[in-house]
Amino acid sequence: MTQKMILVRGLPGSGKSTVAHYLVGFDFFHYETDQFWIIDGEYKFDMSRIKEAHQWCQDEVRKCLTNGFSPIVSNTFTTQKEMMPYFQMAKEFGIRPQVILCQGQFGNIHNVPTDALVRMVERFEYDLPELWSML
Repeated sequence: MTQKMILVRGLPGSGKSTVAHYLVGFDFFHYETDQFWIIDGEYKFDMSRIKEAHQWCQDEVRKCLTNGFSPIVSNTFTTQKEMMPYFQMAKEFGIRPQVILCQGQFGNIHNVPTDALVRMVERFEYDLPELWSML
């Protein structure tokens, strides 16, 4: 099987995790930063550890690729900068990632504050020329 990488992006409540869970049945391992916050079965977000959470997710994806498997990563990925580590990994492993943009409005299950959602909308980059040009 040829290794693949799928990146699922979108605002909170857009359907990212649902899409990722559906695709897991097609030989993908699912990772998202939100998994870092699950402690004893409960979601416990701590903004002071956000960098650690993103690094954890990147490390898990790297392990997956190193072991010859295909990752699907669902995160907000509002900017090219946030996606860059995954594109760099994809390039390193000779993979051209697929990017899926979710735009549903299914409700914000993690209670992200409205002002944070507004900031995400304002910085969301739809075009990704810098990322595609590096492959």
